[in-house]
Amino acid sequence: MFLDAREMIQVTHEHFGNIKDFSNSMYDLGSPVSAGPLQVVQLAEDLRLALELQPNQEDRDSLRAQLPTETAQALMDWLQTGTVNLCSPSNNETYQERLLRLEGDKESLVLQVSVLTDQVEAQGEKIRDLESSLEEHRQKLSSTEEMLQQELMSRTSLETQKLDLMDEVSYLKLKLVSMEETHTNDLQQEVKHLKSKVEELEGEKSQYERKLRATKVQLITHSSLHIFDEYTNPWGSPLSDRIRRSQSGSPVQVHDSDLGEFKRGGFRATAGPRLARSGNTRDLKVPFSKWNTEQVCDWLEDIGLGQYGILARPWVTSGQTLLSANTQDLEKELAIKNPLHRKKLQLAIKTFSSKLREKSAELDHIWVTRWLDDIGLPQYKDQFNEGRVDGQMLQYLTVNDLLFLKVTSQLHHLSIKCAIHVLHVNKFNANCLKRRPSNENQFTPSEVVQWSNHRVMEWLRSVDLAEYAPNLRGSGVHGGLIMLEPRFNSDTLAMLLNIPPQKTLLRRHLTTNFHSLVGGQAQQEKREYTEAPSYSPLSITAKVKPKKLGFSNLTHLRRRRPDDSTDYVCPIESSSGQSALNGVQVRPYAGFRGLSPILDREPDRPRDQVGLDDIFKSFYTRSFSTSSSLTNRTYSHTNTDNNTYY
Repeated sequence: MFLDAREMIQVTHEHFGNIKDFSNSMYDLGSPVSAGPLQVVQLAEDLRLALELQPNQEDRDSLRAQLPTETAQALMDWLQTGTVNLCSPSNNETYQERLLRLEGDKESLVLQVSVLTDQVEAQGEKIRDLESSLEEHRQKLSSTEEMLQQELMSRTSLETQKLDLMDEVSYLKLKLVSMEETHTNDLQQEVKHLKSKVEELEGEKSQYERKLRATKVQLITHSSLHIFDEYTNPWGSPLSDRIRRSQSGSPVQVHDSDLGEFKRGGFRATAGPRLARSGNTRDLKVPFSKWNTEQVCDWLEDIGLGQYGILARPWVTSGQTLLSANTQDLEKELAIKNPLHRKKLQLAIKTFSSKLREKSAELDHIWVTRWLDDIGLPQYKDQFNEGRVDGQMLQYLTVNDLLFLKVTSQLHHLSIKCAIHVLHVNKFNANCLKRRPSNENQFTPSEVVQWSNHRVMEWLRSVDLAEYAPNLRGSGVHGGLIMLEPRFNSDTLAMLLNIPPQKTLLRRHLTTNFHSLVGGQAQQEKREYTEAPSYSPLSITAKVKPKKLGFSNLTHLRRRRPDDSTDYVCPIESSSGQSALNGVQVRPYAGFRGLSPILDREPDRPRDQVGLDDIFKSFYTRSFSTSSSLTNRTYSHTNTDNNTYY
């Protein structure tokens, strides 16, 4: 619409210009358009008027003489060749009238031009208004696009946050499930622990009841003897003077240095073999060889072998019967088929026959089950309890004994070996293992060697590895294994914790904290051991099996019983000198020098001070040489099934 108006204005201006030029050309003969048709006619009219104004013919002739020949000839030819309009001017429009008409047309066109100009200006105003409105709409559109872009970005961020929250929720759900499982496992362990405590208390109660019954029987026996003496010796005896009758009607025994004194609350009934030495205070002065049948049967009950008391009554006449009996006699007369029961009885008898008092004999089989919890092997509690393994048997425990107890893992063998060595160093102190942290941020290698399995798990929680700590349950990892086994390193611990190999940052974090845990000197010893040419890494899945013997060893097998083996898990006697293991000269950890373990504290003597060379020299002379024999002889590996043969 606007374009059409503009075109009309342009055409009008052109038309108006043509009219104006035409009107001007009528009065300007010298203009370039004077040769137009109207001008020619006008000139002809002017020529006619000029000739009419010449009254004389002479003047006309002179004017004609002055006219050039070509002009005169052209006019003649023009006038002769064409027809002349002979109509009168009155019947035709004169040029003046036509000019006036054209002037009127011009004025009308000027008016139209002004009107159209006004319309164009109005349309221009509308165009400008529309352009401003269009600009506003464009700005609104751009702002809307920006808002849409921001909305898309916010929606994208919200979607990302939603995914993150979903991941967090899934992680929290998994963590909740793991915590519930951990809590359930802890509750189950607590229930098992409480059950074992209840069983222990019931055992103590039954033992106290048996001792009470035995005491009552002895009192009745003594009463009958006194009554018999009164009848046989009516004049009295020194013993009858010492008999009084109390208000309850039961006889009481007055103190006499010859007869001894009955006291309650002496040794605990669960103290194992030390009851064999004491029973009650009267047994301290009576040698074991002079014990009667009843005392021997009660002693068998006290050490956990009461099931053999029925067969012992017709065979045992005194303690000398057991002292003089050999393995065949025990197996024949008491029908002891379990080699661990036979070994336990022989060790207990050996304690009576020798004057050497061993601290390990004070630890009963119930304490051993708690000790298995401390070193991280609670899955073997039933087997050890069934075998009645006590502290003295731990001291003389062999590889065959462990295999009989169904301990087939090489790592568990090494764990028990290191734990027994810690007991040796601490002289079989029942409380040598540390179960709770004293100071979480400050600990020494000599303290780490006494850490229990639970204490190691507490350390893992302190170094931000709490989610992997429950994986150490039943692994056999304790402070003694970490410090004393040279092949146990951070990679072994990572495998036991089930940390995937692709989590390199997590494994690096564990390695750093493991190095700070064991100390620089211990880590250097482990590194030197691993760099040896014949080094083989510690496998957590390797098994221990009895070694296949050839025909040359059949005579040796016939001559010795399996329970007579002296291949102890942790040798008692130190080997002479330091042995080179895997090409590396074994030497104690220098980081432990001057540090003492927790030793037995007796009221009649001060605590012994033992340095590193005293603590670890025996282990590195006996344990590393044993470790060499375990890896090269006793624990010879096979590449096919990753098993170990003994």
